Amino acid sequence: MNKLNIVSLKMLRWSGWLLLPLVMLFLLTGYIMDGRYGFGKLLDEKSALTFHRMLHLPLIVLVVAHVVPAVYLAMQRWGWIKHRKEQ
Repeated sequence: MNKLNIVSLKMLRWSGWLLLPLVMLFLLTGYIMDGRYGFGKLLDEKSALTFHRMLHLPLIVLVVAHVVPAVYLAMQRWGWIKHRKEQ
């Protein structure tokens, strides 16, 4: 396994673990704003909206950091991209 594949795999794993709580928070703040399932009692709507908006940029960055290496490794696995030789 070459260095680019190792870095891609590590980035894929780390971004996946960071995405898990971030997506949960994103969904939670959305449900708080909507008031569904009793989540509206946890926080007022204005604060939930503020937190929800603050999560957009980290969510986009982590999704890109997760998807790009995943697509690269998948394309390599499928044979669309040739494996690089180790140096």
